[in-house]
Amino acid sequence: MVFKQMLEVYDLIDKPQASGWEVCDVLLSRGAAEATSTRVEGDRGGTDCVKVLIPGRNGKSAGGDAPTLGVVGRLGGLGARPEMIGAVSDGDGALTALTVALKLSDMHRLGDVLDGDVVIGTHVCPDAPTEPHEPVPFMGSPIDMQQMNRMEVDERMDAIISIDTTKGNRIINCNGFAISPTVLQGCILPVSPDLMDVMMRTTGKMPQVFALSQQDITPYGNDLYHLNSILQPAIATDAPVVGVAITTEQMVAGCATGATHGVDVEEAARFTIEVAKVFGAKKCSFYDAEQFHHLVKLYGAMAQFQTMGAGK
Repeated sequence: MVFKQMLEVYDLIDKPQASGWEVCDVLLSRGAAEATSTRVEGDRGGTDCVKVLIPGRNGKSAGGDAPTLGVVGRLGGLGARPEMIGAVSDGDGALTALTVALKLSDMHRLGDVLDGDVVIGTHVCPDAPTEPHEPVPFMGSPIDMQQMNRMEVDERMDAIISIDTTKGNRIINCNGFAISPTVLQGCILPVSPDLMDVMMRTTGKMPQVFALSQQDITPYGNDLYHLNSILQPAIATDAPVVGVAITTEQMVAGCATGATHGVDVEEAARFTIEVAKVFGAKKCSFYDAEQFHHLVKLYGAMAQFQTMGAGK
């Protein structure tokens, strides 16, 4: 279980003075090999972009060949101060990713070293703006999606889990978390059986999978409706991406406070850690490579869906 690490991270980020460097100092003291915070300013303020490396026994950082798992904590902000006081629902993606980072740091320090590297990227912003969205308001972000992808998506990542609060919709109606089909180079592929196996093992329940439309995997800013930003990392990489959505039965606005469910965050973090274990050991695949290559051979590449499209 990772409740202890989750509560530690929550205390670090649930305050007006929340800082990426404070988070990094804790991670480095607990066993992370690298933890950096970069201040990025945008039109509506700034945020601290955090990048963490937990090296594996046979990871690429050590000259090995074990694949690297990327974990992206996707969000607009941890808080919406001064409009809202306290941590907002939208921050669950960062809370989960940083909980993963802290638990893996502790494991590494104590001798439980994974086979492959794990690279975690998210950002720390206690005062993000809000913006209108149907059916409930979204959190905005002080930086745009291109800046966010540049800071959070890393070329070392061989596969990516993108974790995001996904409560402001009518698509997913369960308390807990759900996973998406795998998205790769503009294609929505079948749901990974290996990931469903890990999900069943960690939750003790049948897997929850949420639907994607083609426009959900296109870039923000193209005037198409998006479920949310959970699959935006897929436009910035050739690696497979799977969304891990923290969900509720009822619609909850991203800017709502008091809406973080610790049990759900812990469960999503524990799932991600278990995926990291088996992915680095080459015992988990996000997609069927043979089927993907056959799909492209039959119908052509779909990489245009990673762009702004015609006339943009």
